[in-house]
Amino acid sequence: MSIHIEAQKGDIAETVLLPGDPMRAKWIAETFFENPLCYNEVRGMYGYTGTYKGKRVSVQGTGMGIPSSLIYCHELINDYGVKNLIRVGSAGSYQKNVKIRDIVIAMAASSTSGINNSRFINSDYSPTADFELFMKAVKHAEEHQISIKAGNVLSSDEFYEDDPDAYKHWAKFGVLCVEMEAAGLYTVAAKFNVKALAILTISDSLVTGERTSSAERETTFGKMIEIALGTL
Repeated sequence: MSIHIEAQKGDIAETVLLPGDPMRAKWIAETFFENPLCYNEVRGMYGYTGTYKGKRVSVQGTGMGIPSSLIYCHELINDYGVKNLIRVGSAGSYQKNVKIRDIVIAMAASSTSGINNSRFINSDYSPTADFELFMKAVKHAEEHQISIKAGNVLSSDEFYEDDPDAYKHWAKFGVLCVEMEAAGLYTVAAKFNVKALAILTISDSLVTGERTSSAERETTFGKMIEIALGTL
């Protein structure tokens, strides 16, 4: 066992899907996995392993934000030998052409987090997706006629900004949407030489003010999960 995951060695597959919401992890396992088994309930952060089209796969909730998600990513990599980490989460649109329920694949992740300041003093590290996982996701989406957008996203430390127009500065430089974990995931994956990808579904728009309900965010993002599983 690790500190925050009660699984035994061998309980977790080499590929793990990473939703922030532990209830979404439960829904993913029950909806997409064959014979899912729950390996973790510590702090209510559910983790499951099953198979998808005969291939072994796991899903692990990570909580919200880079500090929480990095705890689980670190332990999955170092204590359980995970090689492929795929974030499946929600995001807020920064662009008019990125609409509710659109799928965005994060090629790179800018951030307002100070997570890398102590690592790269007076420099900016650019966390990026793994190319192989990225291409597999794009290919699966194309083959199944699932529309996607790809580009730079913002991993923010704040959900509630003081300035409601702050997003416009990022939007001006082409950032597609905002979420809270990808930059940390890409950094820790690079540090330990494993593969990572973030696939996001737009749950709300800072441009139009539209938003989905919490129930919809928990259970209606099926195409995003199909793309993630298509990388197996």
